[in-house]
Amino acid sequence: MSSRWYPRYVRGNPQLRVFLPDFWMILKKPKNDMPKNKVLFKVPVQMTKFDIKNYLEQIYKIPVVNIQTRVVSGEIKRVTGTKPYMIKGDDYREAIVDLPKDVEFEYPKIYPEDMKTIGDEIESYEKQLDFVKKREQRRIYHENRRNVPNWFGI
Repeated sequence: MSSRWYPRYVRGNPQLRVFLPDFWMILKKPKNDMPKNKVLFKVPVQMTKFDIKNYLEQIYKIPVVNIQTRVVSGEIKRVTGTKPYMIKGDDYREAIVDLPKDVEFEYPKIYPEDMKTIGDEIESYEKQLDFVKKREQRRIYHENRRNVPNWFGI
């Protein structure tokens, strides 16, 4: 599975024992609800069902019952400018992995449950940003009026 060439073992030097696979797997949360024993992964197009099964069973010791894969076309974006053109993103494969019925998988919660705290933090940062912008405008205004007294204003 790994195509990296390791240096030959030389007496007195330790052997390299780190396994670096060529593939990557990204855990995706599906848009629609799926049963608790199914998991969705984003994998490269070159990765086969056999590779996915070996990857999960050998590295992570996860029992796999079945795998369904499909190739997803990359997103097409329009770029505007003097000559408009389109850019297509890389294709990737989605793999739905079936685990045994007694195994339940729960997606990790990345964001806190209380979204109000995040909103409050964003508001406080926006207030700080506004204050800094106004202070900078005042500084520039006073630099332009360097030798003019304060009482001589419009």
